[in-house]
Amino acid sequence: MKFLSALLFAIILFSCKNTPEKETTINLEEITIEQIHQDYLAGTYTCQELVKAYIERIHKLDSSINSITFINPEALEVAKGLDDEFQKSKDLRPLHGIPIIVKDNINVKGIPTTAGSIALANYYPEEDAFIIKKLKDAGAIIIAKSNMAEWAFSPMHSESSTQGTTRNPYNLDYVPAGSSGGTAASIAANFGTVGLGTDTGNSIRGPSSHCSLVGFRTTLGLVSRSGIVPLMLRNDVVGPMCRSVADATRVMEVMIGNDPKDPITEYSKGNTRNDYQQFLVKNGLEGSRIGVLRQLMEGNTDPEIATLFNKALADLSSLGAEVVDSVRVSNFEELRKDQWCSTFKQDVEDFLIDYVHSDSLKTIEDIIKIGTNSEFAKSRLEGYANKTDRWGDILVPCLNAYEDSRRIDFRVAIRQVMDSLKLDAIVYPTWNNKPARIDRFQEEYKGDNSQVISPHTGQPAFTVPMGFTTNNLPAGIQFLGRMYDEGVLIKLAYGYEQGTKHRKPPQLN
Repeated sequence: MKFLSALLFAIILFSCKNTPEKETTINLEEITIEQIHQDYLAGTYTCQELVKAYIERIHKLDSSINSITFINPEALEVAKGLDDEFQKSKDLRPLHGIPIIVKDNINVKGIPTTAGSIALANYYPEEDAFIIKKLKDAGAIIIAKSNMAEWAFSPMHSESSTQGTTRNPYNLDYVPAGSSGGTAASIAANFGTVGLGTDTGNSIRGPSSHCSLVGFRTTLGLVSRSGIVPLMLRNDVVGPMCRSVADATRVMEVMIGNDPKDPITEYSKGNTRNDYQQFLVKNGLEGSRIGVLRQLMEGNTDPEIATLFNKALADLSSLGAEVVDSVRVSNFEELRKDQWCSTFKQDVEDFLIDYVHSDSLKTIEDIIKIGTNSEFAKSRLEGYANKTDRWGDILVPCLNAYEDSRRIDFRVAIRQVMDSLKLDAIVYPTWNNKPARIDRFQEEYKGDNSQVISPHTGQPAFTVPMGFTTNNLPAGIQFLGRMYDEGVLIKLAYGYEQGTKHRKPPQLN
């Protein structure tokens, strides 16, 4: 895979240098969808020139980060088609010419989807995932695939058998978290305009926090997961990982839609909007009520994270929110217990049958037989092969977020607190601790708050940058909302982002 990527780099770069167009210098750092569209309309540069610039930047700077697994060899051709379309119509689609980096567990036609594994190293999907079709229809250009924790097993780090280990671009000695660490690192490093990750318990919000990004975990049911290698489908969400709330909102807005191949999207009918960008209100915090769930911080919270979080609360207040501190959920410790169910075996075997169509790869035992370069992944595969029910002592059936009694009870308890205090959202640090060092990720993996509420209750939760600790390590604040309250969360997150401007790019050589 690395050799193939290197070869494609060379071919694409050669074509870049031999295309008879004017030389255009594009400043890629922190460029947004809105700015790109303004530049297209002004004729500052073309889709092709933008794609070339990103490819050249990846080639120049990714060797130390190791975030990109595969460059789309058709990206320039797609860009040319979009340039031709614009020249004729003078109109831009919602994501016209926007280069996007996609996590390597999401099917893109003709591009390998490996989930970081040897077993899927030669799997080339015959069709796009539902969300990829929607993004392409909106004009997005799939420019590359990104590295991930193998089979999405690890929230701690992003190590795969196909590509190796991804490092945090802000400090190469530290993890970008997992499992969407490749997407987080690449978007933080400005290798693409926007990115996609998946989140079973942490994997959009955790890496986004570690890499000073905005990460949207939307309501379970809002966005389809068909055509995506699952970890635990009952919890899995796919969503945007971006440098700004506005970009994440634009990407999310395009992906929403009912998909017959993903029955959980039936629950979104009547609960979606056509326009989520209306909630990008600069003073969006004014008049809001935000609760602080310090129950998630009662363990060993790093003092620097606590300081950043308390400053974030003061900022929320100064920006117009009424902050209700020390919100408590009754019976919280009992409600959070026994929420996880091991459905990987069934879910991945369904994926293999529905999409991979290989006689020699139908079961988790087949995957184990093929092997892995990761001891961590090996132990998880063996564990999931033998565990197919709820973790814990109770025998409650493992169902989706709308039918599972344990999940419903947890969600109702959160909702009752929010309703009784008239809260628009609840906030807490995305992590209570700093990113772990790469060589000590297991012992230093602490304070992952994303795992606790949202993946089980089904509620949306967005992380936004809240500053940096020592060693130039980013941290994030998380906004938790009611089911299908993405509009409210966008408004609050945007207001906080615009009022604080904590995001800054890493210094790369």
